[in-house]
Amino acid sequence: MEHYNTQTTAGEVVKNLTSEIAGKVILTTGVSPGGLGAFFNQYIALAKPALLILAGRNPAKNQETAESLVKEFPDVTVRTLQLDLESLKQVREAAAIVNGWSDVPHIDVLVNNAGIMACDYAKTEDGFERQFATSHIGPFLFTNLVVSKILTSKSPRIVNVSSDGHRLSQIRWPDIGFTDGQLYNKWRAYGQGKTANILLSVALAMKLGKKGLTAVSLHPGVIGTNLGNHIDWNTEHVFPFSPDITKALPQALDDADIQPENNGQYLQDCHIADPYIDTIKPYAYNKIEADKLWKLSEKLVGQSFDY
Repeated sequence: MEHYNTQTTAGEVVKNLTSEIAGKVILTTGVSPGGLGAFFNQYIALAKPALLILAGRNPAKNQETAESLVKEFPDVTVRTLQLDLESLKQVREAAAIVNGWSDVPHIDVLVNNAGIMACDYAKTEDGFERQFATSHIGPFLFTNLVVSKILTSKSPRIVNVSSDGHRLSQIRWPDIGFTDGQLYNKWRAYGQGKTANILLSVALAMKLGKKGLTAVSLHPGVIGTNLGNHIDWNTEHVFPFSPDITKALPQALDDADIQPENNGQYLQDCHIADPYIDTIKPYAYNKIEADKLWKLSEKLVGQSFDY
């Protein structure tokens, strides 16, 4: 098993994991040009996956990333999918499209990467606080609606991209919507969504680990992608910046690192986070919290998922 550190590059990780990526069908959400999802796909394309599915709410941006990949890697097959995680209706429509692809009988890896960061208060058409909807409610529903196609894979995997920012807030059980914005704090809202990402992996591992699913979450590092274009980083010093964020995502595809006893774990700088020395907060990997969030999410989307 390879050991990585802060100096390891994404290219080095992908080179070491070529056999884990080659021939795989990988669906990534949040793939706008200049974003983490686009960079991730650019790197893993080096390992010749069978199919890269690029899912995002803006078809033009999806297509731009797809064309860039095809131009650089003409032997890699790329497909796009319109997926607006802020709309439960659109999430269901996108999932139905995926499930209807007869030429894609399975998905090996789902990377729930899409998200927004510290935006002004807003509600979605379904009445949810926008950051929580995009970071958790939409991905929760989409994941469960396509999970049967993921479980068809010989090595099914779900990767939920979280953040060190989960330390900014646990799940606000009495008031996930910040009293309709009256108590809104954009960074606490961001933290709540990132905590939910980790708890979703914990819950998926508990519920579907017995069926062979591996679920992990991770902190990708901090760098200037388009996710934070609206933030004045000169005044808002929330995270330390670090190099080459994309290496953490390919590492999450490594079967050697993610053994059954580590299912549901949170990765940080290419290793399983140690709560004694790393920034992972106890509330983020608590199994009771994960189950509570699952039940709340079912209620919010109006659909139960029993496994």
